[in-house]
Amino acid sequence: MKKIDVVGAVLRNEKNEVLCALRSQTMSMPGLWEFPGGKIEPGETPQQSLCREIREELGCDIEVGELVADATHEYPAITVRLITYHATVVNGTPQATEHEKLTWLPIQDLPTLDWAPADLPTIEVLLASV
Repeated sequence: MKKIDVVGAVLRNEKNEVLCALRSQTMSMPGLWEFPGGKIEPGETPQQSLCREIREELGCDIEVGELVADATHEYPAITVRLITYHATVVNGTPQATEHEKLTWLPIQDLPTLDWAPADLPTIEVLLASV
């Protein structure tokens, strides 16, 4: 089974809300929510990858903070290792260029969305911190 390592950003705004990204109809698992990010390319650290992916996907620059979760999820055709980090926007405003839409939610409201399974361990960690 194919395995990929991906990173995700738990971005917070001034109201301590978390940025949630809706996967578009052109992506795998369309209509599910996720933390923005993407695949780690050869030669990149997870943090470097996250900065690059957020610049490409959201058009802004971030500062990567502490690790939130490092979890592996087995889908029918692929195993995904998702490493999530707290992050802060340092330049620009997140824009949905690849995702269907973006929304900011308080941590306690994250379970109201239909999340991609690989993102659920990160949500559990965030909810435990509230």
